[in-house]
Amino acid sequence: MQKTIKKITKKARRYQLEVVTQMLTLTTSAFGLVAALAWNNVIKEFVEVYLKPLVGAGSGLISLTIYAVIVTALAVAVTLQLSRIKKRLEENGKE
Repeated sequence: MQKTIKKITKKARRYQLEVVTQMLTLTTSAFGLVAALAWNNVIKEFVEVYLKPLVGAGSGLISLTIYAVIVTALAVAVTLQLSRIKKRLEENGKE
């Protein structure tokens, strides 16, 4: 009887951990999306205020291209930095 209770308790903890893990993943993703949208607005405003006047008022395509390049460069830079941090942490964990 006691073994059965321990098994049930162990399974319940495993399910609780899985639920909390999924909630953490979803919450992190949601906040990541909100942060991305905030940065999206900052970059758009930067292009509007500083770059559009330099390339001309009727330069919608050029401004959008500059915006896309800036967003891509930021995404690549952040991804590379996070990958390097992860690699260092994994190497330090093996020691």
